[in-house]
Amino acid sequence: MKNPVRILVALAAAASLAFTVKAQDSTPKILVFDMAKVFAGHYKTQEQTAKLKVDEQKAEQELDRLNKEGNVLVEQFKDLNTQASNPTATTEAKEKAKAAAQAKYEEIQKKQEEVQQFRVNTQRALQQRFGAFRQILIEEITKIAVDIAKKKGATLLLDSSGATANGISAVIYADPSLDITSDIMAEINKSRPADAVAAPAAAAPAAGEPTITVPGSSK
Repeated sequence: MKNPVRILVALAAAASLAFTVKAQDSTPKILVFDMAKVFAGHYKTQEQTAKLKVDEQKAEQELDRLNKEGNVLVEQFKDLNTQASNPTATTEAKEKAKAAAQAKYEEIQKKQEEVQQFRVNTQRALQQRFGAFRQILIEEITKIAVDIAKKKGATLLLDSSGATANGISAVIYADPSLDITSDIMAEINKSRPADAVAAPAAAAPAAGEPTITVPGSSK
């Protein structure tokens, strides 16, 4: 009969080995990537930014046209004010000029409101377009990142560009060997069109401020 002590030792060793293997298999493998860097460097972001820049320039041209119309009204208002205060003019002529100046002032105010509304609407539209685009692209990047992480055997993937509620990075430190940002960019660039825009990415632009200035008005 075999030595029972040896049998117990062998069983204990086998159990220990099995536990070690199981422990190694359950050890999480964590990888990280920089979502902000990937998003900014994505050719689709650069293309979208270029399109928004074109639309911003068109909006600025329209805004400039509206401002010029407003400034013409201002000059007319100033001329009517001068007529209304002309000491050589008749009372009737002064009253008529005064009424016309008041009407012109109200017209200027409407033009100011039109300029302001145009600026706000344009800015909102550009921001909404970029926001919708950003959401879709982040979903695309996330899918690619997860696929690469899985192929590398990762059990957890973290975004090193994210911040916590305290305003600090969610990833304080990560060994460079754990960063798969370059792998993700390489995968993305496989589908990059030959004529893709190569301009640097930027935040969604906004139209300029209105410049109509009415004498005697805070606007």
